[in-house]
Amino acid sequence: MRAVHWLFVVSVALFVCGIGFVVIGARPSRDAAPADAPALTPVASVKQIMGSIVSPGANAVYNAVGSSVTAKGIETIAPKNDEEWATLGNTAAALVEAGNLLLIGDRAVDRGDWVTMTREMMAAGTEVLKATEKKDADAVLNAGSNLNTSCDNCHQKYQRQ
Repeated sequence: MRAVHWLFVVSVALFVCGIGFVVIGARPSRDAAPADAPALTPVASVKQIMGSIVSPGANAVYNAVGSSVTAKGIETIAPKNDEEWATLGNTAAALVEAGNLLLIGDRAVDRGDWVTMTREMMAAGTEVLKATEKKDADAVLNAGSNLNTSCDNCHQKYQRQ
């Protein structure tokens, strides 16, 4: 009787595990691209992406808000109209998309800190984008600080002279 009980328990355990493997195996992979997705052909180098998208975009964010002391007193710097806010938002979106470009193919220097730091830059760019949608200069300033920190951290480890 004990052997029958033991065989039953083992059979049930194997059955449950088998069902689990079938369910897990049937789920679509999160990383798999759809069969009809176009093949990506990276062209630009990391240096070109940094020089043409990231650096000008980050500088635009840093210079978009702040204050300046002049002979007239303290002048506040911020986008003044919908067009300027939209331009800054477009720049923020380009920064986020540049992060995607930095993760494609062999551009990712490693799968550890490079990915983490790139995602931090993308998160800061997304913060800027959300701030521009609200037309909130203080939020742009804070997000710009986060962007600067992400850039500094990455350059401290990866920037090549």
